[in-house]
Parts: sequence; structure tokens; C-alpha cells
Amino acid sequence: MFSPPDFLSRTARESLRPLRAAIRHWVLSAFPRSNSGSLDYDQPRGDPGLFGPDSATWRVHADFPGMLSGGLAALTLQTLHPLALAGVWDHSNFRGDLLGRLRRTTAFVGGTTYAPRAQADALIEHVRQIHAHIVGHAEDGRPYSANDPQLLTWVHVTEAYSFLQGYRRYSHVVLPAGAADRYYDEVRRIAEALGATRVPASEREVEEYFRQIQPKLAFTERSRVVLDLLSQVRLPVPAAGLSRDLFLLAGTALLPEWATVLLGHTPWRQRQSRLAAGALWSVAPVFRSALRDGIASRACRRMDRDPAELSRWP
Repeated sequence: MFSPPDFLSRTARESLRPLRAAIRHWVLSAFPRSNSGSLDYDQPRGDPGLFGPDSATWRVHADFPGMLSGGLAALTLQTLHPLALAGVWDHSNFRGDLLGRLRRTTAFVGGTTYAPRAQADALIEHVRQIHAHIVGHAEDGRPYSANDPQLLTWVHVTEAYSFLQGYRRYSHVVLPAGAADRYYDEVRRIAEALGATRVPASEREVEEYFRQIQPKLAFTERSRVVLDLLSQVRLPVPAAGLSRDLFLLAGTALLPEWATVLLGHTPWRQRQSRLAAGALWSVAPVFRSALRDGIASRACRRMDRDPAELSRWP
């Protein structure tokens, strides 16, 4: 679907082949396709799923560097909501398998984006059933439920915002005017199917949502514990010379300014994030070249469309 930059010579392209192979092996090892379970991205032919090949969502979610760094940014933001964090704290095996949580999120987003409609709907219903059992009380005694429409909206907005920022930062594609609003308006249908309400449908509405919810957020001791564990997750590097913290720091670079203040990020941490962002931007085209046969490409072929279309905006 994507190729190395056109200005590279044939010799330079050949020299990238071992790196592409290493990246492909790393991605399939860290995020195995088995996480998609029994999803069939190839059949039935002509089934557009929830969005279809002309959507903004198919384009944004096809960008692996942006999605992985965005997923890590979303996890970071989600630790700032005490009620949302309480559900993770009480019901998740995050202490022993935080990477597994990221993998499951990746599989859900991939499935609801690119799988045929019936399979995407089944994924959503499965998550709704799991959420029904996630109830309890936060540290301050307030009750929480994973099916709380407001918490579902919070989780959705942090993910959608982070994925879009990842695309903007690392895709090497200029987002056309109105594309961000199209994206937010499209992906809210997943949140609403899960039970979320008053889901922002445009970039302006997302900004206003963050402004309104900030008084409810806090960096707590639980936040610190989860983020410390996240900082210890070491995704295996695909090639020598790439930092094991590359994606985590590049994800930190996607956070809104108010979040970096709330998290207490030092100027040194912010500088590290900027350096990581520059490194990921540089290597991102090689990731795309290595992953040209992923689920986005399979979904395009299911629709008899050229996967290369996802690198362009209509």
C-alpha cells in the first residue's frame, strides 16, 4: 500500500529490504494476527463494514506508526480519569499484561474498522457484554460502571483524538480541510453502539469536550502506578539503533498541552518526546512499506479497491 519515498535510489531501496523484513517480523510478533480471532477480512465480497473504503476512518486507521503511538497516548490520557481508571484497576490484569491490553484494543479497533458489518457488530456486542460485569466503587466511594455512557465517551474521545493526532504527526500525508471533522463524525458510531452519549462529532466539539472535562481529571497515585508500568513495557525493537521507548515517547508527543501539565512532564521529558517524534516520522515510511498486506489492504481487496487509495484523500 505504501512505498519508500520516491526520491530514494534503487540501491537505497534495496538496502532497506532487511529493515522492512525486520519491522514486519517485529509487528507480527508484537501484535499477532491471532488477536483478531476468527475475523475474516476477505469475505463476504462487497461488504463495506461500518465505514467503507471511501471513509476517513479507513485512511487514518491504516497508518500503523500513528495508530500505535496514538494508542499509547490514549492509554496515558485515560489514566487521568479516576472513574475510568478504577475500572482498569479493579478488573484488569494490567499489572501483569499491560501490553495485552494494548493488543486487545488494537484488535478491537482493527476489527470494527475493517471487518465486514456482521463481524464488526459482533465485536461491539461482545465488548458490551464484558462491560456489563465491570462495576465497582472508586477510591472516593463513587460508583462506576464500564457501561456508563459518560465513561464510554471519555475512552472513545481519548482514542479518536490520539489516533488522529498520530496520523497528522507521522503519516507524511497532509490532512485535507474538513477531514478531521469527517473522521470524528464517522468513528462516533462505534462509541454510540457501545452506549456512549453526547459523543463529539467534530474537531471543535472535541476541543470543547476536553475543556469541559478537565475539572474532573486528576493525576493520582493510581495514575502514577499505571504509567510507571507502561514505561516499563519494552516493545522489542525491530532493528538496531531504534530506541525501545520510541513509540511510547512518540505517543507522549501527541498529548495536548493541558495533559502534559497535569502529568507533570518536565522540559527534559518533553524534549525526549520531540526527538522520538522526529525519529518515528523519519522511519514511518519503511513501516508502511513493510506492512502493505495488512488488514486494511485485505479489506480494500474485499471491496475490489486498490489499497493504494488509502494513501490518498478523495
